[in-house]
Amino acid sequence: MAGATRSYEMARRLVSAGHEVHMVTTWREPTEKTDWFTTTEAGIHVHWLPVAYSNRMSYSERIQAFLRFAWHSARKAVSLPGDIIFATSTPLTISIPGIFASWWKRVPMVFEVRDMWPDVPVALGILRNPMLIRLARRLELFAYRQAVHVVALAPGMRDDIIAKGVPAGKLSVIPNGCDLDIFSGKDDNSSPRNEYSWLDGRKLVLYAGTIGAANGVDYLVQLAREVLQIDPEIRFVIFGEGSEKESVRLLAEQSGVLERNLFMFNPLPKRKIARWFTAADMHVALMRGPRIYLKDAVNNKFFDALAARKPIANNFDGWQSRIAEEEGVGLILDSQDVSAAARRLVNALKDSGWISKVPMRARLLAEERFNRDRLARQLEDILTAAVKNGMEKGDR
Repeated sequence: MAGATRSYEMARRLVSAGHEVHMVTTWREPTEKTDWFTTTEAGIHVHWLPVAYSNRMSYSERIQAFLRFAWHSARKAVSLPGDIIFATSTPLTISIPGIFASWWKRVPMVFEVRDMWPDVPVALGILRNPMLIRLARRLELFAYRQAVHVVALAPGMRDDIIAKGVPAGKLSVIPNGCDLDIFSGKDDNSSPRNEYSWLDGRKLVLYAGTIGAANGVDYLVQLAREVLQIDPEIRFVIFGEGSEKESVRLLAEQSGVLERNLFMFNPLPKRKIARWFTAADMHVALMRGPRIYLKDAVNNKFFDALAARKPIANNFDGWQSRIAEEEGVGLILDSQDVSAAARRLVNALKDSGWISKVPMRARLLAEERFNRDRLARQLEDILTAAVKNGMEKGDR
């Protein structure tokens, strides 16, 4: 499906390793179903609850959706077999069914932190109610205490959690990973360069992701406008959906770049969009917000670019952007001076010496540092150790 695939990729590898996995999640697309239904995906028993959710919803509507899922999934989780509970957040309310199922079934829970909640929504000004903030902070600390182990997606997240009083020995870092099989080059789908006359052999800059307020995709429109004055042959493509999509499209029209050097498409599942990743000359990761939101950003586009052996341009200074720049596979664009950013982007696209070295460097990072298979084994070790320790405590 379109969107983040971390849970699916980890779960299917756990199945391949011989484990039985039940995933409790939401079905967000329109459906006539109103209650739980189950499918089997790559050996995973997926239990779906239809819950309307979209980046276009207001924050209060999203909170209601989170709480509805937390309530119903807690009841579902206790009805399922299992030796351990793995709760992966965001949102923070995911910890509620995890803690409840762990307590009810008397099995350990491992809690994964994909974003620092509630710190991030508070810093973004999304969560403002003082009482809700206090409740959220208490829930966060309660989740850390109830978990036998906590997994963070970035070193900075781990440090922030330790600063909240969680013992360092209780924490591990498992970043997002690269799906090398998807970008293996064995896909029979033809290149999009053969389908669109406006693309053909021109340089392609690709953004594939959410078009929401925190992403700031309007920056790419401004960038396309500046690049148009420098090199009108460079093409920008956006794949995505979100609350800001219409405003981004309108800005592109008003800026004179839409259907000229910038083109927009609806989101696609990763396996279907993979050919665009392979065709691109540069991938783009975009974010805007306070430092706490940017510094530990774990952006799927970074890892997909590495797997596709392509360079990545980031318009924020964070953990992943520094890795990209330090390892010679990416660059950090000025988020304030778009003209300077445009010049740097064009220069990078025309630097054949640098571009030619990116595939080898990116593949090395993808295969060694961010190999999804290796990261899944790390998660498996944490889960099986937690089960073993839980059994030993039960015996005593």
